[in-house]
Amino acid sequence: MAERTPGGPPLCIAIIGAGLCGLAAAVSLRRQYHRVELMNKEIGAAISMQVNTMCVLEYFGYNKDNLQGVDFVGIINFSSTRGEVKEMINLKDLPDITGGRMGINCLRTDIHNELKHLAMDENGVGPPARLHLGQEVVLCDPVEGKLTMKNGEIHDADLIIGSDGIHRVTLPEQRLGVLGLHPCRHGNVINVVADHTDDRDQDKHAWSEIATVEEVVEQLKHFHPRYFNFFKLGEQPIIQWQLRALPLLPTWINGRTALLGDTVHTTLPTLGQGAAMVFEDAATIGCLIPMGTHREDIPARLEAYQSLRKPQGELVNRESLEQTTIPSKRAQELRTVIHRYDAVEITKKYFKDHFEGAT
Repeated sequence: MAERTPGGPPLCIAIIGAGLCGLAAAVSLRRQYHRVELMNKEIGAAISMQVNTMCVLEYFGYNKDNLQGVDFVGIINFSSTRGEVKEMINLKDLPDITGGRMGINCLRTDIHNELKHLAMDENGVGPPARLHLGQEVVLCDPVEGKLTMKNGEIHDADLIIGSDGIHRVTLPEQRLGVLGLHPCRHGNVINVVADHTDDRDQDKHAWSEIATVEEVVEQLKHFHPRYFNFFKLGEQPIIQWQLRALPLLPTWINGRTALLGDTVHTTLPTLGQGAAMVFEDAATIGCLIPMGTHREDIPARLEAYQSLRKPQGELVNRESLEQTTIPSKRAQELRTVIHRYDAVEITKKYFKDHFEGAT
């Protein structure tokens, strides 16, 4: 029998994927005292989390020390071939964008571990989420809320969330020559990211593969010597990730099923908002489905989720792509709109205006 809560019986929620998005959704919905089941079939790199991301993490009750982060105070862009400074942005000088707050750089594995702790620790808010390893979904009935697994098991859910990353998206052509250095682990680890054109047959390669130091050196030999030496110091595993952007989708929802994160708005990293959109999606859907929500309420709540998140996700998707080709798009006004967006407060107000008293 389902555990009773002050607002009524909890909903059963199935989340497909246990990466950053899936775990963030699990944290958000666990806090509403629902029963969360994670179905999982991550690799470590640095991740930049802007101010709007931190708002959501604070709502989740995260421990900043566990992220071992370094304050994200700005960006310096250099010419990859000439070595000279092309652009310098100090966020401390732009309080209109940041609101006087700072984001952080940290390792993806550190934020993943913190989210896993928040989602599954016995002492957290709400019943801990349960992780089912080796579970591959082969069929989904989005209206009835049924998942069929590869082993033949069928799972019934009041709500299904798809958060299985970017494995089924398209690759836009990009001509890039960019090097990114991201300090993390309290500044003791430097993550090096080099962007380059991938001319391989995309049908014959996965979106993520292991590369050798020799392959990296050959591919990026045109970089300026002051950066080129970083590549020679590389240690395995060196991950070759393709940068991908997803075409805008007509809908993110169907019945009692919703898609979150990269599944619906995979974007380029030019605005540093990939993680932010993931966490904002998760916080929004959690705030819209508090304890006491009934199964029959789910379709309307998902309509609300889509109306709140689709415009924001598509804005970041579109602008991140255009920033690579249209220099005039690199406006501080856009960053202000994105960084000062508070998904938790916006959703709470929306819920009060549209659903208060319905649960």
